[in-house]
Formats: sequence, structure tokens, C-alpha cells
Amino acid sequence: MPKVEAVVESPLPPQTVREGLLDFSPGRPESWPGIYAPLYEVYEVGDTYADIREGSKVPGGVIWAKEHYDWSDPDTVTWTVRESNFCAPGSYVSARITPAGSGGSRIHITWNRTPTSLAGRVAAFLIVATRGAPVTGSLRMGLKRLEAKGSS
Repeated sequence: MPKVEAVVESPLPPQTVREGLLDFSPGRPESWPGIYAPLYEVYEVGDTYADIREGSKVPGGVIWAKEHYDWSDPDTVTWTVRESNFCAPGSYVSARITPAGSGGSRIHITWNRTPTSLAGRVAAFLIVATRGAPVTGSLRMGLKRLEAKGSS
């Protein structure tokens, strides 16, 4: 299973980052640039979990995954693949959110996905070769959108 770990810092406090990651409202695709709105669907949201479908447009089509989000650990949000057209069930991404010395957040991302299609293999290759740049770039853009929402 290809695995990449990276750290992103944000001026947002940990609770705001966590709330942003766990916002399963219809506006979620507006906050997170990697989510293609027509593929986004919420099946169930509980006290410490959610089952949803998310996906992205890629050259030549779309990739999607039905994910199980778990935030039973107060510092970590993990989303695990249940079904997908590009990676294997059990593949996951986790975000461990801790306070940064600046009053903001330090987000430790673990991206651990096993590709099952050509699109998945290409994505995994790019993510591993760039040490997670597409993942961290998307997270940074989403965090910037959360910052902008908070200041408006």
C-alpha cells in the first residue's frame, strides 16, 4: 500500500480545522477543492462517524470512494474506503490535528491508499513521487477557504 506522511500548518485553531473536516453539509464541496459536487453524497452521520461518497474529476473521467469517516479519537479524523473505483477497501487517509505553537494547528496527514485502477495507479505514483504535494496542496486550499469563511 503506497503511504505518504506530511505535515501542514494552519493559523486556524484545531477545533476549527476539525469542524471543517467534519462538515458534511451540502456546502462541503465548496470548502474542499478536491470534492466534485455531483459525486458528493451523505449516507449517514452519527456522533463519531459518517458514511459518505466523495470523488474528483480527473482527466478522462472521475474517481470516487465511499468513505467511512471516524473521529472517535478527539485529535484524529480518519476516512477509510469501503468501496471505490480507484483504490482498495481498507485504504485510508488520516489527519491528526494538534495545537501549533503559534495558536494555530499542525495537521499530520497519513495518506495510505492501494490503487486498483489505472487512474488510481497514476494518482498514487504522483502522490508518492511528490511526497504528498497534491494531498497537502488540496488541504491547504481547503484551509484557506475555511479561513476566508471565518473572516467574512
